Amino acid sequence: MLELFLCSLVTILPDYLLRRRFQGKQFGEHINFFTIWYELRWGITLCLMLTISLLTIVFYYHPSTSNVVSFFRTVTILSEGAGRVEEVYVDNNQAVEAGDPLFKLDSSRQEAAREAALRQIAEVDAALAVAQTDRAAAVAAVDQAQAALAQVREDLDRRLTLQARGSTVVSERDVEVLENELDLREGALDAARAGVAAVDANISVLLPAQRATAEAALVQAEVEIEKMTVHAGTAGRVEQFALQEGDIVNPILRPAGILVPLASGHNRFQAGFPQISAQVVKKGGVAEITCISKPFTIVPMVIVEVQDVIAAGQVRPSDRLLDSQSLQAPGTITAFLEPIYPGQTDDIPPGSRCMANAYTSNHARLEEDPDLGFGTRIFLHVVDTVGVIHAAGLRIRSLLLPLQTLVFSGH
Repeated sequence: MLELFLCSLVTILPDYLLRRRFQGKQFGEHINFFTIWYELRWGITLCLMLTISLLTIVFYYHPSTSNVVSFFRTVTILSEGAGRVEEVYVDNNQAVEAGDPLFKLDSSRQEAAREAALRQIAEVDAALAVAQTDRAAAVAAVDQAQAALAQVREDLDRRLTLQARGSTVVSERDVEVLENELDLREGALDAARAGVAAVDANISVLLPAQRATAEAALVQAEVEIEKMTVHAGTAGRVEQFALQEGDIVNPILRPAGILVPLASGHNRFQAGFPQISAQVVKKGGVAEITCISKPFTIVPMVIVEVQDVIAAGQVRPSDRLLDSQSLQAPGTITAFLEPIYPGQTDDIPPGSRCMANAYTSNHARLEEDPDLGFGTRIFLHVVDTVGVIHAAGLRIRSLLLPLQTLVFSGH
């Protein structure tokens, strides 16, 4: 409507004044409702052509969109396992810091596992003390076996000496018995030494390994106990948190609530422009937004990033081939906007719906490129100038937005 009105000022109005002043035709007599097309046909035709051209230039080089949202991230409050709530530390809508405890699940099973691990450690320590006693007994058995072996060896040496002198007191049978006894005592000594080695192996290898296993079980039990207390992973505000003692929490079916990070969504807006604006909406461009949550305010923005893909074209592997005809929505070019001047969007809540205009600026190109032709320069000046029309339209919509929301929508 604004474009049509402006175009009529340089087309229909001059045509009417020409016919009124120079041709002497009166409005209501010669120019009326039935003859208006015939009398003002040149002005009306030029007005329509100029309006269509102006609209095309404005909407292409200065795109607008009402799909502007300050998306924010939410963190689901979940426990690593299912369990019954034993204690709740925070209330709904309470601000928390990273690491603050939120709630605690029943940890009786994990505490029993920790107690069993402690008992196992104590059992291993007791077995170690017993093994030290067993080693002393095994060492004593070695000493006893060595003494018995020495005694038998002395008896055998004495009998062999007498036998060598030709004494008839020592028989061959006695010597054989002592030799067998000597072998027996040597075997007993080896067995006693093996007993000492076995006890040493228990003390230095087996029991420490058992104790290490028990300590690992203790650490695991303590970790499981710590997991029963759910902490805030980041600073934020707890929302939809209505846990009570005795409630069941399941990480798959029944989360505990939502944590909204404090910095998420502030001072950053995502705007979806039509696909035809893909060659116009670029990083570093300027834009303006107005939001329902902050009426009568126009905030200058800068395009800090443009998503290089269109979300409507994403696919996920499945057992069916994708047919492009099934994609109903064409999708939009996603641009990320931030305020030019810090603090202007601090009071706009994350999640607000806004409207935005992006503007094409050719000022740098006109200043730096001396090879531009005269017609190109005129066209670029026209493109930059007609952006005022879109800026005025955004301000008019900003003024009408509260009226439209509060009166005509019934809210």
